[in-house]
Amino acid sequence: MPHRSDSSLSRRRFCAAGLGAAALLRGANAPLRAITRGPRFHWFAYYDKLQFDPANRYVLAHQVDFESRSPRGDDVIRVGMVDLNDGDRWIDLGESRAWNWQQGAMLQWLPGGSSQVVWNDREDGRFVSRVVDVKTGKKRTLPGPVYGISPDGKWAVYPDFRRLNRTRPGYGYAGVVDPFEDQRAPKEVGIWRIDLATGRERLLISLEQAAAVPNLHSPWEPQAVHWFNHLLVSPDGSRFIFLHRWRGPKQGKGFGTRMFTAKSDGTDLFVLDPYGGTSHFIWRDPSHVLAWALHPSHGERFYLYEDRSGGVEVVGETVMTVNGHCTYLPGNRWILNDTYPDKERLQHLYLYEVASGRRIPLGDFHSDPVYTGEWRCDLHPRFSRDGTKVTIDSTHAGNGRQLYLVDISGFAK
Repeated sequence: MPHRSDSSLSRRRFCAAGLGAAALLRGANAPLRAITRGPRFHWFAYYDKLQFDPANRYVLAHQVDFESRSPRGDDVIRVGMVDLNDGDRWIDLGESRAWNWQQGAMLQWLPGGSSQVVWNDREDGRFVSRVVDVKTGKKRTLPGPVYGISPDGKWAVYPDFRRLNRTRPGYGYAGVVDPFEDQRAPKEVGIWRIDLATGRERLLISLEQAAAVPNLHSPWEPQAVHWFNHLLVSPDGSRFIFLHRWRGPKQGKGFGTRMFTAKSDGTDLFVLDPYGGTSHFIWRDPSHVLAWALHPSHGERFYLYEDRSGGVEVVGETVMTVNGHCTYLPGNRWILNDTYPDKERLQHLYLYEVASGRRIPLGDFHSDPVYTGEWRCDLHPRFSRDGTKVTIDSTHAGNGRQLYLVDISGFAK
């Protein structure tokens, strides 16, 4: 049961209401504690970034003094880390002027080492990234931002955050005007690769190039505006995923989507999901991708795609029936997942055992209706490097978005 010395847990609601699948292990609720507190608000943001250091002691986070509105160009947040071995002490690392509610400032540990942290910022009218060594205090600035980072920590890919701020509020950054706002699929805008040692940048794939690839299942109108979002490098660094999205009269306020993969140099483009419904995804291994998507075989479900082959199979057909932020725990035996708020405004955190089809509920967290749209607070579960702990962003305690640590060592065995 939760640690009762944390008074905020009195508002936590554990249940299995509305899930109803035979594979549920009811009553399995994981110990939880708050690791940040008010009066300021704290969150990490996205689910596919390295939040824990290799020793699982330090947990990265953002800190802000307001909620429930879009970030402006003059809004500054703090970035830092929580020391889990020292009373959850906040350690300040710096600030950012390039951030959003859903993905923060792309704050994450640099792979391939144990002490370097990177996040995005704005300087002299452009987006940059800051790299800080938390042991030595040494800092450096790279001339471009980051999004998905290679597993060796040597390079990263990123989209145009100026365009994202206009086309997909909550995922881009305020403060810099999109110079190609009036163009549908400009050749100058796309996915860039940046060398994290030298800062050298080059355009890998342009919007013009992606829009030239025919889309047979959901063609766009000539008026459609195109953009890229959600980039993730494969576990061996050989390829990366990105979503190509567009909005035309047919989409209204929504958008169409297809999932691409490409080699790390931007060549060998492959449409992994052409049916227009890809949402959250994660690499299982260098050849397979788990994604919530739309497929003719089972409709909207989680599917495992085989890269560059067209192979696809449904995962958790009767158990993982709603969209969520999915990751594989180390060893790929378990999928860690969450849900958006249900009719009772409960967000469900759970584990799914791939081989058996068991679903183990870890906790249900109430989200006030004020947290909606761009500034909603998704759980976005992230696991420790050893797979024994999970952090979530949650508003269930009534003191705004804060970070919580969930002990899953008794479940993911």
